[in-house]
Amino acid sequence: MIYDITQEVFSCKVFPGDLAPSKTSPQRIQNGDPCNLTDFSMCAHNGTHVDAPFHFIDGAKTIDKIPLEAFVGACYVAEHQGDVSAEDAQAIVAKARAAGAGERILIKGKATITAPAAKVFTDAKIRLIGNESQTVGPENAPREVHLIFLGSEIVILEGVVLHEVPEGRYFLSAAPLNLGGCDGAPCRAYLIGEE
Repeated sequence: MIYDITQEVFSCKVFPGDLAPSKTSPQRIQNGDPCNLTDFSMCAHNGTHVDAPFHFIDGAKTIDKIPLEAFVGACYVAEHQGDVSAEDAQAIVAKARAAGAGERILIKGKATITAPAAKVFTDAKIRLIGNESQTVGPENAPREVHLIFLGSEIVILEGVVLHEVPEGRYFLSAAPLNLGGCDGAPCRAYLIGEE
């Protein structure tokens, strides 16, 4: 089973203050043009996207410098509602490791990762953390949690759609667009169920 966990771009959730994606149609066959052509504009952090360390750390790695191995491989989906405490994070890491998917963790539900939880995930040496919100940390103060993850070069995958995905182990593909020198990039993320 393949689960598409990506938001549709032009109707996606947008972090407060970010410009929403927009598109224009400079050419249309119905208008006598030789083809249909779409121009679009968007923030690198709209919809389902990946944060690079450069997003919060000047001079750190940009999205094009992160090895693809971080975005592709065994992944564990854990369900949680509310703040993720250090104890919650320890339990999630234990389940992910028991399932053989301790490097990439996605959190399903309306969950906010706290700084103590981020430290637990960092100490566990995960490569990627993801959630359904447009930010992994508190929306009104996301900086601390981002610095903990990005300072350890842990990839952040935000804005995934997991409501139809049961908790468990999957194969994840969430490679971002190769946007040279950028602080993040949209991606087409999907999970493949491992029978």
